Amino acid sequence: MSKNKQKKFQEMNSFARVFQCAFRDIQNGSDVTLMAGHWDERVFRNGLPITLELGCGHGDYTIGLARQDSARNFIGVDIKGARMWAGAKQAEDENMANVAFLRTQIELLPRFFAADEVDEIWITFPDPQMKKATKRLTSTFFMKRYQQVVRPDGLIHLKTDSPFLYTYTRAMLRENGYPVLADTADLYAAADAPSLDKAKSLQTHYEKQWLDRGLTIKYLCWQLQPKTVLREPDIEIEKDTYRSYGRDYQTKNQKQ
Repeated sequence: MSKNKQKKFQEMNSFARVFQCAFRDIQNGSDVTLMAGHWDERVFRNGLPITLELGCGHGDYTIGLARQDSARNFIGVDIKGARMWAGAKQAEDENMANVAFLRTQIELLPRFFAADEVDEIWITFPDPQMKKATKRLTSTFFMKRYQQVVRPDGLIHLKTDSPFLYTYTRAMLRENGYPVLADTADLYAAADAPSLDKAKSLQTHYEKQWLDRGLTIKYLCWQLQPKTVLREPDIEIEKDTYRSYGRDYQTKNQKQ
C-alpha cells in the first residue's frame, strides 16, 4: 500500500462518521458490526430514514443527495477507502450531520444493518460484472441481502451506462415480479416526470465522463418486496463492446 493511501486510511479513522470494517476485521472481532440497529442512536440522532449509496466511490453522489434532502440520512458504502476519503473528508470538514461512510464489502450489509433499518438504496454506475451474475449488484444474490436490511416496499435505484447491466436488471425484475416505478434507457432524453426528477438532478464524476463520450444513461427504480424464492433470468445478453475493447471504443467508432 502506498504512503498516500496509508495516510488517507489513518485520517479516516479520525473522522466521526466513518466506519471501516473489511471481512478480515470481522474475523478479528471488529465492533463496527455492533452498529446494526443502532445507526440513528449512535450516529445520526435525528430519527430520519436511512438511504445507502452502494459502490459510492469518491462519495460525490452521497454528498449530493445529502445536500438535496436534509430530511434523510445518507451512508456511502464502498470497499475502496482511498477513493472514499474525498467524500468523507468533505463531510467531516463541513460537519454534515446527515452523512456517514462505511468501508466494507457490500455483500456484508446484513452484518452492519438490522432488518428494516434502511429505507432505500442507490446503486450508481457499478461494474456490470458481465462474466459472473452473483457479482452484479442487481443480481438475486444481492437482492437477498438487501431484503435483510431494507424495509418492505423500500426503493432501489440503479443508474448505469451499461446496456448489459440495464438489460440484465430489467430481466431480473420481470422474472421475480418486482414492481418497477421508473424505467428509461436514456434518462436525459426522457420527458420530465416526478419519478425521474431525483435521478436527473445529480451526476457522478463517472456519469459526466460517459455523457461526454456520447453514452446514454439508463435508470431503473423498483420496490424491494419480501420474497422467499428468487430466480435468476435465463437470458442471453449482448456484451458491452466499449468495455470489452476499452472504455473509449464506442465513442471512437461513433465518430467514424
